[in-house]
Amino acid sequence: MPWDERMKDFQARRESARAMGGPDRIARRRDAGRLNARERIERLVDAESWLELGTFDHSDVPGMASETPADSKIAGFAAIDGRPVAVCSNDFTVLAATSSRVASYKEAEIKRLATERGVPIVYLAEAGGARMPDIMGSSGIASFGNSTYYGTRRRQVPMITAVLGPSYGLPTWNACLADFVVMLRGASMAVSGPRVLELATGEHVTPEDLGGVAVHSEETGLADVVGETEDDCLALIRRFLSYMPSHAGEAAPRRDVPAGSGSEMATIADLVPEARNRAYDMTKVIRRLVDGGEIFPVKERFGRTIVTALGRVGGDVVGFVANQPMHRAGACDADGCDKALSFIVLCDSFNIPLVFLHDVPGFFIGRDAERKRVAAKIINWMEALGQCTVPRVSVIVRKTYGQAYFNMGGGGYADLLVAWPTAEMSFMDPETGVNVVHGAELAGLAPEARAQRRRELIGQWELDTLPYGAAGRHLIDDVIDPADTRDVIIRFLRLMRTRTAIGKHHLANWPTKF
Repeated sequence: MPWDERMKDFQARRESARAMGGPDRIARRRDAGRLNARERIERLVDAESWLELGTFDHSDVPGMASETPADSKIAGFAAIDGRPVAVCSNDFTVLAATSSRVASYKEAEIKRLATERGVPIVYLAEAGGARMPDIMGSSGIASFGNSTYYGTRRRQVPMITAVLGPSYGLPTWNACLADFVVMLRGASMAVSGPRVLELATGEHVTPEDLGGVAVHSEETGLADVVGETEDDCLALIRRFLSYMPSHAGEAAPRRDVPAGSGSEMATIADLVPEARNRAYDMTKVIRRLVDGGEIFPVKERFGRTIVTALGRVGGDVVGFVANQPMHRAGACDADGCDKALSFIVLCDSFNIPLVFLHDVPGFFIGRDAERKRVAAKIINWMEALGQCTVPRVSVIVRKTYGQAYFNMGGGGYADLLVAWPTAEMSFMDPETGVNVVHGAELAGLAPEARAQRRRELIGQWELDTLPYGAAGRHLIDDVIDPADTRDVIIRFLRLMRTRTAIGKHHLANWPTKF
């Protein structure tokens, strides 16, 4: 047959390119219970949907072609639940998936095409940093810049990074660029790995201490969710994408409402204790509101004074920002501010309406708070909220005091602001307010008279905090039966959908990581 030799040559070359780092290295990964780069793609995407680009790429360094099949990065397009995605998977069996010129150009081309065509980007990270000696010297470093994505990205498509092993340098940059970061327990990410750190500074540190799951899910907030296994991580990617539009020019995907959704709304107020200082779990309130009781928490282990979660209400995707009385009585701290801010940016960039649930005694104050720049973070949150263009519903569940009232959508920062009859609204709680305003008067009274007068004053202040004063002057839109909250959200968002399903995306250029 014509072209037989050419076809045999092609098939041999393609087989070699797809062999990654060779059978021995692949077997070692398998023995260690680790997936390889191609197996990760196969388990992530729909069957028979994978279209690889750059199969025959290799290093441009003379003599390195045979050592670098696909140049350590496997990239292309596929579908997840029938929707197109772009995928780049680091092949750690080839020179620890270090970043080279050719591989970086391939990655940048995939990202550019995905962005232009409105396709989400999934980056499966497990890699060393830049490849050396390729990047050394003036021509080495200068040849690397055109292939990067940072500095040019605008949130036009969702970007997801999964940190599935040791990830240093460029994989960390991709995590910091991403809208959503999944991290495998046992993985690590940092600017440089422990070996480079020790050689450069003499500091000896384990990968876990340097940048493991505890660091990034609890301290830095760079990891949004944690997976116990690689399959868990891949499933979390699919779940996150199920809430996201493919690009910023369309609404998030609607789903049918599961049977029984909202059936427990009649008792939702029972979840909230009458005593303002008693804790409860706000996620239980959110689960009553959403379809099927299903939510997708984001940054659950970080900034725990705030809950941020995706869910559906009446079939539509909604983002919840809620105070969490289970932690620090719900007093929002600096990490909570960063968490809320990043979630607002995510939702506004991808046309997801926001629902705020108030139960907040104010912001966490004191020496440590000031040194964590809490004041600046409060105002950054307000700046983002002021530029937000997706529909916003704000519900005052119990207390809302001071500046936190505004950060949670009060004072004109929400399109619909309603309160439950259980709401308390003021600059501060009645007991503290009485101490501040009437402290001198009370100090001059005998103990028994002081206690009586204090009770009277607190009673007066508590009456003033009820939401009816604000409702009577139309400073809030309504006081509603807690049982009606789900229906109010559904009806309002349906009304808003006609003209504002797609936002103006003023926050699309806001830095991804706070």
